[in-house]
Amino acid sequence: MPRMMGVDIPNEKQIQYSLTYLYGVGLYTAREICERLQIDPLRRASDLTEEELSRLASALERDYTVEGPLRRQVTQNISRLREIKCYRGVRHRVGLPVRGQRTKTNARTRKGPRKTVAGKKGVKDLR
Repeated sequence: MPRMMGVDIPNEKQIQYSLTYLYGVGLYTAREICERLQIDPLRRASDLTEEELSRLASALERDYTVEGPLRRQVTQNISRLREIKCYRGVRHRVGLPVRGQRTKTNARTRKGPRKTVAGKKGVKDLR
């Protein structure tokens, strides 16, 4: 299993799909890199030579923000929004959807499992 930027990329998959295991690299970017370095995107990751792997890694480091630096950048952006207490920062802090989605229904991923609240007692129960 080739190791690139601290991540094991799968051997048995084509290199264009293997590169997407890196945080910040999608299919379009993976194909773009392969085309620029003249590496066939349909080749398996196990078939690449050490020289090709090192060229891929250096191109990723030089031209793209991926893995650790990208994660750090995203975290810093979110913490900046929280500090200035803008609308998006408050939504991040409270754990609600940030991009305008509805929350009356749906939004279960951000809000977590339902917390059932007991219903009000009727007039008959008060007697």
